[in-house]
Order: sequence, then structure tokens, then C-alpha cells
Amino acid sequence: MSTMDRALTGQARLLAEGHVTSPRGFRAGGAYAGIKTAGPGVLDVGVLVSDGPLHHVAARFTRNMVVAAPVTASRARVAAGDVRAVVVNSGCANACTGAQGDANAEEMARLAAARLGLRPEQVALSSTGLIGSQLPMERIAAGIAGADPAADGGERFARAIMTTDPRPKMAAAWFEHGGIGYTVGGVVKGAGMIHPNMATMLSYLTTDAPVPVPALDAALGRVVERTYNMVTVDGDSSTNDTVLLFANGAGGGELDEAGLRAFESALLVVCISLARQIARDAEGAERLIEVTVQSAVNDADARLAARTVAGSILLKSAVHGGDPNWGRAVAAIGRSGAAIDPARLRLSVGGVLLFSQGQPVPFDRRAVEDAMRGEDVTFAFDLGLGEGEATAWGCDLSEEYVRFNSEYST
Repeated sequence: MSTMDRALTGQARLLAEGHVTSPRGFRAGGAYAGIKTAGPGVLDVGVLVSDGPLHHVAARFTRNMVVAAPVTASRARVAAGDVRAVVVNSGCANACTGAQGDANAEEMARLAAARLGLRPEQVALSSTGLIGSQLPMERIAAGIAGADPAADGGERFARAIMTTDPRPKMAAAWFEHGGIGYTVGGVVKGAGMIHPNMATMLSYLTTDAPVPVPALDAALGRVVERTYNMVTVDGDSSTNDTVLLFANGAGGGELDEAGLRAFESALLVVCISLARQIARDAEGAERLIEVTVQSAVNDADARLAARTVAGSILLKSAVHGGDPNWGRAVAAIGRSGAAIDPARLRLSVGGVLLFSQGQPVPFDRRAVEDAMRGEDVTFAFDLGLGEGEATAWGCDLSEEYVRFNSEYST
């Protein structure tokens, strides 16, 4: 984590076992409808709804030019400004499905609205899974009917949105302002096709803080840029990427500028946790890679440099093999497009300095090999050019990733 991230998150506290319904006034649930192959604990339809006095929502969507029907439908609903719920299915992306796919998305929203006592335009929707297949609407209907949203249903919702994820990914953080405690909760799914150009595969964030829409949208944009946009697994951006942030005001009170900063710090804590969970749980991954860049010309350069290194196939392969081939990291940052002066560049791996002022420095190879075989492998660059900082997260490249994705649709 960069120095700036540590400062920004210092106002919030990550909660143990927090989830998307940890904030007051949210209910969620999940059901198995037979869209995915049955198995222990498998769910494939989820519903999340806000019951608070405010109906504020902000969103970011994929920048892929090929977008799924639920993305198109949700964009329109968020723009209209009265979204109170989201319905999600896993096992079928409803992408590249033509007019029938659009109609199925609208029917999915209508079914969820009827179940929740809302209007269809108040329900956003998401789908994830194989591209090119039509939604099995009878099964979708059965799943929505059985999802049973409840205040303790966050974990079921998290499992319902999973595809190849090995486990549900959840987080929540707490902050205080004006004598009132508020919570930010979140859930994410994503294990492959992760190289976000907005957020990640699917993520839903909630808060009981009374955050007005302009501040909500601005905070989400800044946090997405620092977290979800800094995760890379395989270089591919999905047709379905969606992040929704709901603020229902159920905590009461008002937030002044200091309160809004405290809210954003809690949102950042949650999204850093979820971003790391994505990288750690990526398809075939055995190790989390964290790349921190300091002293770049500016934050934009730092983000570009960190993300390039984290996405390097050669570096990911070296990490998988525990090979301290620091030259791959230096080469990757050199081609990133960020301003680089090799004479000022410093690189440490696992806290061990390997490269400084344009040349290698003596290091304990065994210590670095041990660091690269740990669960978390850290690369820290100091560019010596300015005050820009950023952190990116990725994972090693394993034989299992290649095997799995060579057989995904079969």
C-alpha cells in the first residue's frame, strides 16, 4: 500500500466478517436456480435491496465496446437516478445475445421488481458467465422467487454472484462522524478476464451514510481508480464489468466535508481489501503480487508503471517459479510509458534492495527466493522523480490457469 493510501485509510476501521449488508437498511439473498452446475453451496441468483430513506446510487461500467445487455439496462437506470436494488445471475453473461438478450434483461428486472415491491426501472441488473448464451428465464424466475433477501444475507449474495471464484469475497469498514457510526460494505466477484478499465467483473458497495449523489459519484470514481482499476489477472477486460455503490442514509445525521472524507476513507479500505482478494483468488493463482511505485512524476504515471509491472507475463511467470529475475521488473517499468530515469531508479523485492542508480546491488539470493515463494510477493519501485504514488495487484501465472481457460466452455 502506498503512503497516500495509508494516510487516506487511517480514518476507517476494517470490520471482521463484514459484508454487503453490514450497513443498516440493506437486505440480500441468494438461491440456486440450476443455471450453474449443482454442487455443495452453489448459488446462482442473487438480490440486493436498499430499504433506507435515500435512494442514491453511483456506478462505473466496462469501457469495452462490446457490452452485455444488463450493462446497457443498468446504465439507463443509474442515469435516471432512482435505483434501489440489483438482481444478479451467474452462469450466463447475457452478452452478444441480440434483441432477445435485451428483452430477457428487462424481464429479469421486472421479475425482481415484482418480488421486491418496486418498479422495474428501480432495479439494476448484472449477469456473469459464458458469453453468447441466452438466459434460461424460467430458471431465473425461480431463482428470484427463492432468493429471500434478508439483513443477514450478504454471504449468500456473495456466493450467488461467483463463477470461477474459489470463495466469496466480502469486506466492510466502519467510520464515525458527528457522534454517529457509519458502515461501508462490499462484495466482489472476479477470478479471470480481469484487467479492469473501470472497476472489476462485478462489485456492489453499500453504505448507511447520507452521502449526496455528486459526492457519492466523485468518491467512487477516485476509489475505483486507486483500487479496482489497479488489478490485473490476465489482461482481458470483460463485457459485463459493473460496480454499483448504494447510499441509503439509514444511519441518519449529516456529513460535512470532513464527514465525506471519512466516508471515502472507509470506501477505500473496503475496495483495497476486495481488490487484493480478487488478485489472490485469481484462476490458477498461487501468489499475490503487489507492486508499489513511489516518487513518480505524478499519480497517473505511478499507476501506469505499477499496473504494467503487475501485468507482465514474464514477471508473473518468474513469481510462479520463485525466480528473482529482477531484470523482468525493470524492463517492464521501462516500457510502461511512465517517465523513468534509470540512474534514479531503485527496486526492492520482499524488502531487499536489488537495483539502484542504474545497476544491480549485491543481495542475498536465498532471501529473495524465499520472499518470492511466499503468499504475498512485493515489488517496490522508487523512481526518484516526484511525488506520484500508486499500488497495483496481480498474481502469478500458473499451468492451472492455462489448463482451466483452454477448457472453459467445454
